[in-house]
Amino acid sequence: MHTTVRQDGSWPLPDGLGQAIRGTAEEIATLVRSASDTALAVPGSEWTVGEAAAHLATANALMADLAAGRERPYGDGTPQSLAAANAESLALFGERRAEPLATMITEQAEAFLDTVSHPAADGPAPATPLGVMNRSVLASYLLTHMLGHGYDLARALRRPHMIDPVRVGLCMPFMLSVMPRVADPAATAGLTARYRIRLRGGEAFGVSLADGVVQVTADPPPQRADCTILLDPVAFLLIALGRLNPWHAIGRGQVLAWGPRPWLAPRFPTLFTAP
Repeated sequence: MHTTVRQDGSWPLPDGLGQAIRGTAEEIATLVRSASDTALAVPGSEWTVGEAAAHLATANALMADLAAGRERPYGDGTPQSLAAANAESLALFGERRAEPLATMITEQAEAFLDTVSHPAADGPAPATPLGVMNRSVLASYLLTHMLGHGYDLARALRRPHMIDPVRVGLCMPFMLSVMPRVADPAATAGLTARYRIRLRGGEAFGVSLADGVVQVTADPPPQRADCTILLDPVAFLLIALGRLNPWHAIGRGQVLAWGPRPWLAPRFPTLFTAP
């Protein structure tokens, strides 16, 4: 993943991230427009298609505001607070029709991209629901969030989802930055371990745990790990977002593990709560 400094000295988004955000928003909008009934239930969720689309529309607007430097409190990052904030947002935003929601999803993604394209957008962003992050990581967060709910909508409407290895790679800046924050204190307590995580055909990173502290090393990851896990990149993202049971991925051959303590592999996804 590469970036090129602009002539004014500012840093753009990583190569391909803007296109991935725009393309994902457009594909989700196409999915939403294809829904003959937005009251259709989303599998594995309490939401309907209309509610999931409404959440995406309002979340994209939230991200655009954050990129513009506007303060938008939205929970404290815990699953309970985010669920409460989502419920409040949906209660205040009553639109459930396909066409208006599809249009808003793409328009707010474009508003985000327009904001981060200006040099004034460089530097730290205001606090997001998952902590302070610069605009590049915020853009990775936006893409990750859209892919998770886009996957849900695709399942509900029985259409192909839009997650692929390239887009997973563009999600990694956000995923790596947020992992220590979403670690489960109860699950990590008393565990000392060094993991090396490799995405097939992609990047590798390390996760070290000691005394309840989680450290993520992006480049290079530790070579002398207790457990190395090789994953299909799409399976990795779906597991991380709580959309795929790790044992199903293992059964499909999408996860392999080795090292001095390979039995640590099944425990790894339980150490985190889905962002």
